Amino acid sequence: MATDLVHVVDDDPAMRDSVGFLLGTEGFEVRLYEAGTDLLDSLAKPAAGCVLTDIRMPGIDGLELLRRLRAAGHTLPVVMMTGHGDVPLTVEAMKLGACDFIEKPFDDATLIQALRSALERGGAAGVVDPTLREFVRRVGTLSERERQVLDHLVAGGTSKEIGRTLDISPRTVEIYRAKLMAKTRAESLQELVRWSVLAGLA
Repeated sequence: MATDLVHVVDDDPAMRDSVGFLLGTEGFEVRLYEAGTDLLDSLAKPAAGCVLTDIRMPGIDGLELLRRLRAAGHTLPVVMMTGHGDVPLTVEAMKLGACDFIEKPFDDATLIQALRSALERGGAAGVVDPTLREFVRRVGTLSERERQVLDHLVAGGTSKEIGRTLDISPRTVEIYRAKLMAKTRAESLQELVRWSVLAGLA
């Protein structure tokens, strides 16, 4: 089915081939691209499927690819592959309309789930689901200081940077972080960032 088509963009040939093999065994139709320009040059209108792209690539990176896709009128859902600590880039990608992101190294099940969700939703982020509404409700239960730490975490701040800004110790930041993670029930910083951006809190 055309709707199960995944366009994989990654400049790392080993990563590109392994992802392509995995998706093929899971029943997806896969097209592989070394660069974002290759994808842009080959996409038909209206394009089918979704895009899986690395966020950091030489030349056109994932963010610029997303910008150019939207500028060309393509509304394909885009899933970004990010490295550990790429929080600011991830936030920017979500604001530009990426529908999801997964952090490397990821397991097979995480990747498959992200792509199936993207294909089911279609288009960009913004579909409000019960999980997201519940997240917003939980954020409303945070203390003022916990909300400040949340805002800085989503902006990509480290514990040391947040501590300097709020005039508290990094250890205290970690305590607030643990509390707000428990209150929002986010299982990881990645999930916290994703939910915050989708909810319009970032």
